[in-house]
Amino acid sequence: MPRTALFVIDIQNELAGHPQTEVPGAARIRSAGSQILRISRALADAAAATPPEEQQNPALTVFVQHEESPESGGTLVRGAEPWKLVFPPREDAVDEILIAKTTQNTFESNPDLADRLQNAGVDHIIAFGLQSECCVAETCKGALAAGFRLTLLQGAHSTYDDKQKTAADIERQIEEMLVSRGAEVVPWDSAVSRWETAGVVC
Repeated sequence: MPRTALFVIDIQNELAGHPQTEVPGAARIRSAGSQILRISRALADAAAATPPEEQQNPALTVFVQHEESPESGGTLVRGAEPWKLVFPPREDAVDEILIAKTTQNTFESNPDLADRLQNAGVDHIIAFGLQSECCVAETCKGALAAGFRLTLLQGAHSTYDDKQKTAADIERQIEEMLVSRGAEVVPWDSAVSRWETAGVVC
């Protein structure tokens, strides 16, 4: 049975957990992420308690964590407070994995990741997180290039304002770009409602 992977991209303290450095929409991202993970985990737990012959294939949740070298001058150094995840994986959850990366594209940083996902039955990736035009966009493009169906959760990704555009403008631009490449963009709350109806992240 086809399986979905839910990518939680770079929701780290630097970007969404420290008022001095977080993106303007951090509170929205934390709220959306909390509700998305609450439902996806509830569905995974329900699947685990279901007899194998009745189970739907539960989603694999992939927590992506960016890291920088101390020499780079960046703040996302392994072990540092800004590097830590706002939503860490559950230690006892077999369907939650942590993936480190050093480039914007998670698949580029992890050349075996596409094969690992496909071997686990994954054909569809649902993504949300930070930052829209950087690691979210590049990881989504990497997923499409690897042959996965891709859904981006609208309202659950964001970034910083820049000199020319607001974060909301950048979010819309990235959504339009990904749709032009074959992705689906769905409001995160609509997606969660669909999962609850289906009984599985899909």
